[in-house]
Amino acid sequence: MDIFSKIAAGEIPSYKCAENDKFYAFLDINPVAKGHTLVIPRREVDYIFDMDNDELAEFQVFAKQVAVAMKKVFDCRKVAQVVLGLEVPHAHIHLIPMNSEGDVDFRKEKLQLSQDEMQQIAASILKAFQEQ
Repeated sequence: MDIFSKIAAGEIPSYKCAENDKFYAFLDINPVAKGHTLVIPRREVDYIFDMDNDELAEFQVFAKQVAVAMKKVFDCRKVAQVVLGLEVPHAHIHLIPMNSEGDVDFRKEKLQLSQDEMQQIAASILKAFQEQ
C-alpha cells in the first residue's frame, strides 16, 4: 500500500477536505498556496491516464466539486488544476487557489502553516464541499 492509499484509509493522519467511496481530497503538507489540496483515487493507480474513461471522468467531477468548495472558501480568481509529480506512484491532482499564474509555481518556497491553520482550512473546505 502506498502512502496516499494509507492516507485515504486513515492509517496516516491528513487534513481531509472531501471524500466519497472512490476518491479522497486532503491538504498538501508542503503547500505552494493556502488551500493547496491533493485529490486522489482510493484505488491504487500510478498514472492518471491508466484510469479507464469512466473512472477518469468521475475523478474529474469529484475534483471539480472540491474546486467549487475551495472557490467558496478562498478569495481567488480561479482554482488551478495541475497533474504533476513523480514522487508518489499514485495518481493525483493538485488543486490550488490562484489569483495569478505565479501562485502555481512549484519552484517557490513552500508555505509553513501551523497545524491549527491547516485544520481550519481543511474544515472550511470540507464544510463547503458537504453543502453542495
